[in-house]
Amino acid sequence: MNKKHRTVPQTRLVNRNKQRRFDVERRGGSHSYWRDPYHLLLIIDWPCFLAVISLGYIFINVLFAVLYLLGGDSIENARPGSFQDAFFFSVQTMSSIGYGAMYPSTDYANVLVAIEALAGLTGLSMATGLMFARFSNPTARVLFSRVAVITPYNGIPTLMLRTANERSNQILEAQVRVSLLCDEVTKEGNFMRRFYDLKLVRSETPIFALTWTIMHTIDQSSPLYGVTPELLSKMRSEIIVTLTGLDETVSQTIHARYSYIEGEILWNMRFSDLFSQKRDGRMLIDYNRFHEVKPI
Repeated sequence: MNKKHRTVPQTRLVNRNKQRRFDVERRGGSHSYWRDPYHLLLIIDWPCFLAVISLGYIFINVLFAVLYLLGGDSIENARPGSFQDAFFFSVQTMSSIGYGAMYPSTDYANVLVAIEALAGLTGLSMATGLMFARFSNPTARVLFSRVAVITPYNGIPTLMLRTANERSNQILEAQVRVSLLCDEVTKEGNFMRRFYDLKLVRSETPIFALTWTIMHTIDQSSPLYGVTPELLSKMRSEIIVTLTGLDETVSQTIHARYSYIEGEILWNMRFSDLFSQKRDGRMLIDYNRFHEVKPI
């Protein structure tokens, strides 16, 4: 990027509302969601998907109803010129119900019935495939703490954040990666957004069933070494967390991501304890305290 650095409000690259889009506006590119309808129908939420399917179903039947009316009295036992009868005859034809009360009485209507039957079969196959693809697409129910903290750990400042598996199953061979995204100005005066990988105390676990405190030691080799809250804000920093693993229930790889901007990184704070012991000796984990932090 050859643009000069300029101070702009803090923005977030990674969307935190569990959608798959980045919080970045695209302009001037050739890509358009409307040119890739299959992908679009896979990523939109369920209410929008069902609305698209329903509107498409109604539109097709309205179209064929109008075509039937253009053929005159081409439907036996239908009221002459009745759009309602033509519409419901189209519905019966497309879904292959065939009650027998109304049926085509002309060659024109028979041709339309043949075309609509093919359209209905094709539409049903496509809708079934999309439904299956959406249901079979593995999703992660991974919870991240709303804030990250920087707190001493064995005498060394350490970046910490929490994550938990919200399902009652296990995520096998879970791996996590944490990166720092920040603004930089090169020696030539050019502005850039740079990624720096943050080395973790433990970046993978064979079984992820309950919680996981992800830690990065801020030593001399860390990109965060010597950084202050003011400098984080000036660099428009963002901590990006990505987690992958194998869901044991569906045996498919799942992905989760989260991010923290400057105001969500708390200094000289620590997370509250989640675990306690019950009177019968069993361990208790309290997710109500998952986001709680305390001053050190």
